[in-house]
Amino acid sequence: MKSLRFGIEIETIGQTRETVARAIQTVVGGTVRHDAEPSCYDAWVVVDRTGRSWKVMADSSLNADRSRQAEVVSPILHYEDLEQLQEVVRAIRHASARVDFSTGIHVHVDAARFDAAAIQRLVKVVNKQERLIEHALGISENRRVRWCRGIDPTFLARIEQRRPATLEDLNVAWYGYLNRSPIHYDQSRYRGLNLHNVWYRGTIEFRWFEGTLHAGKVKAYVQFVLALAAKALNAKTASSRRREFDPATAKYDFRVFMLGLGLIGDEFKTARLHLMAHLEGSAAWKHGRPAEARAAA
Repeated sequence: MKSLRFGIEIETIGQTRETVARAIQTVVGGTVRHDAEPSCYDAWVVVDRTGRSWKVMADSSLNADRSRQAEVVSPILHYEDLEQLQEVVRAIRHASARVDFSTGIHVHVDAARFDAAAIQRLVKVVNKQERLIEHALGISENRRVRWCRGIDPTFLARIEQRRPATLEDLNVAWYGYLNRSPIHYDQSRYRGLNLHNVWYRGTIEFRWFEGTLHAGKVKAYVQFVLALAAKALNAKTASSRRREFDPATAKYDFRVFMLGLGLIGDEFKTARLHLMAHLEGSAAWKHGRPAEARAAA
């Protein structure tokens, strides 16, 4: 998990791209420049003290005047960069940027270590737990319908039946044909688990997350994604059989799921807290605290 490289996109409104870029610079150092081309992005770029580039770009999907649209695109990051990422998020919030229903967060994991079998295991794990994940992350109906749809049943059926042996075979299963030249805005990208980016830019993209400038939540989202990706890499098999969602036991069920991903111990205590906040029930007891335990207390 901690050896996987990742990147993150954080969408914000309410503040100019230049102001957001200069807020990032207060954390990462380096220089700030304006890249007016291409004009559709009108980006401000922070080249940090290590030479990595943080971009702040326009995004027409955001509910704000163009001058106040600011999508932050990180450079390639490592697990040890999480603390700095949190400081970046805090700096952006302190610069008076904000989020609303139109903003989201996308986490990318480097796909270099994933062969076709590992990606299929990831798809199956996500499909099995998808309803639980959606509720745990509090994904709005609008986002589930438009921007981060669930696993495509047709794609799932293809990989179950054909068991693609190569990434090229998996490409055919994803697109329905061999797509050797994927374009950026291919409609298949709008999935919570987006494999279009495997062939477009070499990452697996997770688009589930509602917009936030809470540094603890951002860290929790990254840890969850990395743990999920690591599980797919290390497992030998995976089942895609969809799990029924039970609101009464959801908090317990998700806690068990997270522990199975390795999010155990004090290091991930805050992550578990944030990731279970939307769920009902008891984290410790699946069907409520037993009578004998209540009596002992």
